[in-house]
Amino acid sequence: MLALGIDPGTAICGYGVVRLEGSTLKAVAYGAIETRAGEPVEMRLNSVFQGIDQVIKQYKPDIVGVEKLFFNRNVTTAMTVSQARGVILLAAAQNAIQLAEFTPLQVKQSVAGYGKATKEQIIYMTEKLLRLPAKPHPDDVADALAVAICSLHTHTFNKVWECKR
Repeated sequence: MLALGIDPGTAICGYGVVRLEGSTLKAVAYGAIETRAGEPVEMRLNSVFQGIDQVIKQYKPDIVGVEKLFFNRNVTTAMTVSQARGVILLAAAQNAIQLAEFTPLQVKQSVAGYGKATKEQIIYMTEKLLRLPAKPHPDDVADALAVAICSLHTHTFNKVWECKR
């Protein structure tokens, strides 16, 4: 099974493609779609859409996992992230790919076994679970890989649960 995990953003949108073979996780591809700060928002969103659409078409994932929006104080950041999420959801829909959404707590629980894990712990666990040669950079890429891992764990758990019913 192949999962595409996405950490949405308009400045940096991390993505990670992870394959589950038996019980082994393998990073297939990962990176970030970056846009320029001075660009109009509609152009930045178009870049995010086209980049994610290209990744979907190239790797043909079985599932796309996206981190749910979470913010405390900065409403402006929340708005731009929600706009990026919108074009990502559109790319998944236009490619008829199953979508899964996860809170940061769910992703941390799935990857590190602790819902309040630090960013450093998530990066470390992502690197170890995927046997990466180095830490994924920028942090948005590690977050996206973690979302892909969470997508695969959740999908596998749900399949097992359905079989037992």
